[in-house]
Amino acid sequence: MTTTRRRLSPDQRRAQLLDIGSRLFAERPYDDVWIEEVADLAGVSRGLMYHYFSSKRDFFAEIVRVESARLLEITAPDTSLPVSEQVAAGLDSYIRYVVEHEHGVRAINRGSMLGDNEIQSILGAELEAQQQRILAALPAEVRDDEVTRTALRGWVSFVRAVCIDWIDRRTITEAEVKALCMRALEGLLKI
Repeated sequence: MTTTRRRLSPDQRRAQLLDIGSRLFAERPYDDVWIEEVADLAGVSRGLMYHYFSSKRDFFAEIVRVESARLLEITAPDTSLPVSEQVAAGLDSYIRYVVEHEHGVRAINRGSMLGDNEIQSILGAELEAQQQRILAALPAEVRDDEVTRTALRGWVSFVRAVCIDWIDRRTITEAEVKALCMRALEGLLKI
């Protein structure tokens, strides 16, 4: 069912398309989302969709890129705090983001299962940025330890997996999610 077309600026239209796509990809597998459906929900032609995104894959990759950048922005640390407080505040922001952008978070994580090199690169860069933020807050002697680096890479992935499981099942509270993640990091780093 086609909706009435509204005139939007190019940036507004692009954001609208990305939002619709984010919701659809979060609800269904990649192969079950059609560009025609996105266009229909936005009230635009399929041709206009392809004006903004050259293919469905490029559209999906842009959704992953936008959500990843948004996540890095809202979890930026307050470097004036001790490392454990920086991580706790960042974790609070991440969990809040997961709750408020459930569809986008699912879309990002569905992307990680596609095996696409560009999408893997986007997700890898986000995980690396999160790891580097924590490393930067640690004392130099700990920061340069390869075991610490490996532990942090694992922890950042662990947090993502726990949060995805949590939004899918909702069997524990938000406070329990945070406590679980913080205990895991404390066990790895002794912070």
